[in-house]
Amino acid sequence: MSFEVSAATYNLFMARYSEQLAGPLADLAEVGPGQRALDVGCGPGALTAVLVRRLGAASVSAVEPSASFAAAVRDRLPGVEVQHAVAQELPFADDSFDVSLAQLVVQFMTDPAAGLREMSRVTRPGGIVAACVWDRGGGRSPTSLFWRAARDLDDSVDDLGGAGAGSNQGELAALFTQAGLGEVRSSELAASVTMTGFEEWWEPLMQGVGPVGDYLLSLGEDHRDRLRARCEELWTAQPATVMAAAWAATGRVP
Repeated sequence: MSFEVSAATYNLFMARYSEQLAGPLADLAEVGPGQRALDVGCGPGALTAVLVRRLGAASVSAVEPSASFAAAVRDRLPGVEVQHAVAQELPFADDSFDVSLAQLVVQFMTDPAAGLREMSRVTRPGGIVAACVWDRGGGRSPTSLFWRAARDLDDSVDDLGGAGAGSNQGELAALFTQAGLGEVRSSELAASVTMTGFEEWWEPLMQGVGPVGDYLLSLGEDHRDRLRARCEELWTAQPATVMAAAWAATGRVP
C-alpha cells in the first residue's frame, strides 16, 4: 500500500478532510497544557500541528513509517521529535506520555490491537489513548463513492480487505478493549468539503496515494476510463459537498 509519496501529494488527496478531524480528536483525548503527547502515524502532520499549538513543540513527539512524511513534519514543525517507526514498535520507554493519538492510522496497522497496546505501553497509567478511522463500513469515507463505482464495474473489488480495521460501527472501541484499555468511549467525528466540480474531486485520486492509488495503478487504461465515467455518473447525482464521518474511540491506560 503506497504512502511513499510527497507530503504535498498526500495533502492534495486527504488534508482537506483530515485537518477537520484533528482538533476534535485532540478534544476527545483531553489534550491540554502541561502534557506530553505522541502522534502515532503522523502523516504530513495535520494532528501534530494541533498538538504543537496546544502543548508546544518540545512537548510533542511523532512517529511515521513513511520517510517522506516524517521529513516533511520535521521541516514543518521544528522542535518536534519525529522518528521513523511503526505503531507496533514504538521507540519510547514505558509511561513516556500523558496522551497518545492515532488519526486515520489504525485501519492500516498490520496488527491493530498490538499497535494500540504499544500506544498504551508508552502512555502513563491514567493517561488517554485516542484514535479515529473513517466510516468505510457505513460508506461515509471521502473515497466511498470511488469504491462504490469500482464495485459497480467489478463486484470482487474489496476496499482494504473489507472495510479496514475499526471502520465499522463499534469495531474501533472493541479493539481498544481488546488492547486492555479501560473506560473506553466511542464517538463520531465529521468532515465536509465543498467541491467546484467533478474534476476537483477526481484529480486527487489520481495521485497514487494509498489503496485508491494502488487500485488505479493496477488497472488498464480502458477499465480506468470506464471507472472514471462511472464515478462521474455517481458524482452528478449527489450534492457538491462531500460529507464524511469517522469513528473515534478513547480509553484510559490502567
